[in-house]
Amino acid sequence: MPAATGHCEAPVKLNDFARLWREVSTPAHEVFERVGASGWYILGPEVRRFEEALATTLGCAAVVGVGNGLDAIEICLRCLEVTPGDLVVTAPLSAFATTLAILRAGATPCFVDVDSSGLLDLERVRARLRRPPRPRCLLPVHLYGHALDLAVLRDLAAEFDVSIVEDCAQAIGASHCGAAVGSASQIAATSFYPTKNLGAFGDGGAVITNDPALAEAARTLRHYGQRDTYDHVRLGLNSRLDELQAAILADVLLPRLMGWTERRRAIAETYRSALAHREVTVPPTPPGSRSVWHLFPVLVPPERRDSFRSHLAGHGVQTGIHYPRLIPDQPAFAGGRGFALADTLDRARVFAASEVSLPIHPFLDDHEVERVLNACNGWDGR
Repeated sequence: MPAATGHCEAPVKLNDFARLWREVSTPAHEVFERVGASGWYILGPEVRRFEEALATTLGCAAVVGVGNGLDAIEICLRCLEVTPGDLVVTAPLSAFATTLAILRAGATPCFVDVDSSGLLDLERVRARLRRPPRPRCLLPVHLYGHALDLAVLRDLAAEFDVSIVEDCAQAIGASHCGAAVGSASQIAATSFYPTKNLGAFGDGGAVITNDPALAEAARTLRHYGQRDTYDHVRLGLNSRLDELQAAILADVLLPRLMGWTERRRAIAETYRSALAHREVTVPPTPPGSRSVWHLFPVLVPPERRDSFRSHLAGHGVQTGIHYPRLIPDQPAFAGGRGFALADTLDRARVFAASEVSLPIHPFLDDHEVERVLNACNGWDGR
């Protein structure tokens, strides 16, 4: 095995928040001073301004800021009046929040296997929709920053009369054949968790829609179900994007998102063209997807995943696993209750056993990208 060449250098991190802060600390401090001096910290002008700015960026009619990505998905489902007893088709390979939102809305998740890219297999979804009982809603995840086929999603909605909520938490700015993620459904959700491509300095999320009635329902649900002060027309949540996070997102982070995304794309293209180890496979990008590369997954033989990660760690390269256990296999579902399976999830299990996430963030320099590639290509596979 080649000698470790990067052991004296700083580690190549999965995310580098220290570098982020160095880039944005001056404008962030200015925002903090402005919001602090305003005396208005919850659901004020900063939230409205960010909502309008993000809606313009995404090309949608309305954005509703909420407390986090989990709440955003639950609010979307409740806006569509998903109720107990309803089946919601979703992916088994995702963050647990996607499924938890279904359960919190009172519905039952129905898991369908993934395709070769690791995203929900829409043809398997079609096959499941043809069988009773008919699912009420689809909750696809634009995983890794890839875009699912939005045309197929629209076709499924029309053919089977199902509602769709798109989980765009990992894919803000991604598109399929020119159409933005979130545009194939009545309503969509995203997250501003710090690791996301547009990540706040704390929790945050948003509901995205072109339907004014759904936007108004989301605004009501996020604020105790109030239509007006002390006028509670729904059983809502306490899920409000605060003024400080909204202002930082609007003034500091959103203006940089496009440049940061292009850097992610450039790094991903370098990885894709230069990874040459026969046992390190890059899953295909979905056809038509203009991806934003929230993560860069590779697949290695399951029995040698630990060896691969240890080798990279020895060369100063941090890695992650997304996700090592399928959602229906989590201890919270012990006994196999609380969900439905459309099939055996064989491909999803391959991803869970084989996936490793390489560093990809906009603050990686070219030398660090080269270090990642050299470490991967130099692995002996044992």
